[in-house]
Amino acid sequence: MKRRPLPVAVALTATAALLLTACGNEDKSSDNDKIAGAGQGAETPKGSASSSGAPAEDKPDGVDVSLPEGMDLVFDWNRPKDKNEAAAMDDAANFLRAIYRGVGKRTTKDAAVTTYATGNGLHYAQVQINEWIKGGWTADGTRRHYDATTRSAPNGKSVEVAFCADTSKFYGKEVKTGKILKTEPSAKDFGYYRIVMVKFPTGEGLWQASKVFVERGAEQCR
Repeated sequence: MKRRPLPVAVALTATAALLLTACGNEDKSSDNDKIAGAGQGAETPKGSASSSGAPAEDKPDGVDVSLPEGMDLVFDWNRPKDKNEAAAMDDAANFLRAIYRGVGKRTTKDAAVTTYATGNGLHYAQVQINEWIKGGWTADGTRRHYDATTRSAPNGKSVEVAFCADTSKFYGKEVKTGKILKTEPSAKDFGYYRIVMVKFPTGEGLWQASKVFVERGAEQCR
């Protein structure tokens, strides 16, 4: 897989408005040097790259991560100097893009989802997408991600990417009517994410999300 570098701050079209939840993976333990889920291996990506006419910057691994017009994912963070941590951070962003692309496409089987997720991370993505599909929703607005940090496991095969997310300007939208479901701002608009990325053995710098932990109403993100 040939990779293309992603910019420091990226604004791409996206789908979805509800804050992603942990789906049983919410972590309330104290921080320590061990990365939760770091021992989980990567799985071979399933599916093939989309043949759509997406520009090259929307296909960093030959897989289309472009998203519907009118919805933005903004990654307002600086890439770390460490090569592996930078690649893991890029693909954590691609993991989120893949989820919202799946919401927009109304499917859990899009190639982006199966490329950037594995194990519990894949289950998390599928559950999130299915909830949107069952609700009959897509989204409109901007979802911002910021204050990102990374830390590597001693074996160099996994990296935890942690960051804040602000969904206060990211709204649900009814697919059938196009009605935007705006909500009043609240503490629940802010979430703190920890995504454990594992290195795909045969991919050229490809990392997959294997675990997702979410803290809703995160004070440190307000």
